[in-house]
Amino acid sequence: MEYPCRMLCKTNRWSLPDFQPWGIPLAYLYFNRFSELLVHKPGEGFLLSILASILSPVRWVFSRIVESHIKRKLSLDKFGMVPEHSFFKEISSCMITIMPEGFYDSVEKGSIILKKLSTSEFSFCKEGIMVDDESAVLETDQVILATGFKGDEKLKDMFVSPVFKDCIFGSSNASLPLYRQCIHPRIPQLAVIGFSESFSNLFTSEMRCRWVMELLDGTFKLPSIKEMEKDAEKWDKYMKRYSKENYRRSCIAALQIWYCDQLYKDMEINPKRKQGFLAELFQPYAAFDYPPTS
Repeated sequence: MEYPCRMLCKTNRWSLPDFQPWGIPLAYLYFNRFSELLVHKPGEGFLLSILASILSPVRWVFSRIVESHIKRKLSLDKFGMVPEHSFFKEISSCMITIMPEGFYDSVEKGSIILKKLSTSEFSFCKEGIMVDDESAVLETDQVILATGFKGDEKLKDMFVSPVFKDCIFGSSNASLPLYRQCIHPRIPQLAVIGFSESFSNLFTSEMRCRWVMELLDGTFKLPSIKEMEKDAEKWDKYMKRYSKENYRRSCIAALQIWYCDQLYKDMEINPKRKQGFLAELFQPYAAFDYPPTS
């Protein structure tokens, strides 16, 4: 290949080739109430905490099922692209990606060259790019920087006042202190929609909009500042436990049903959307389970 595309990777990721690992729909492993019983939840009681501890090996098995499927389907071992972390951490951090069809076929043909970086330091020169762990210059015609962005900085930059900047940003050692991932306890006049991530951001953003609408309509009132801050601390503890260093992303993907339950209870709506005990426990939840209310 005369002009290959070189892809420099800082961290290997679990990219899904499809949504049926070993023929099992992914939703049955991660998007039903049973899957959330395997996780310690913010504000859970003693029995749910004990149950999550007892069932934690099942969570490990589910993660291994998906990991083995991805490794087999994409031949990650062959290309040295096996992540060091678990799939469960990936989904708990909202960093799941969908692998483009034929990507590793292009790697096999040489039109895409993968390189794992041992350092994030690089610089530009006339001929291309210089990476700290490379002695030779990587000759380059065009560069695409897929660096993402920092959502907390964007929220901070909305304000002019340093007081409000510091308030909304919070501590860098904690997730953003948003009650219901939406309202800052000390700026209750502001609703933040779309910062906290999930597997389906459009759906959770719509749910938050409905929740804010019911709040403004007087269906319920916000708790005291101390109660809201205490609730935010519980979610911070959860995110640090499962998202690890990615806790600032405020990801709720692994607890989306638990989160929606809280919103529905606030709005005085029954959060259980299925018919029957087994269906409620094992059937996957999706956006269509939460139709608009009149």
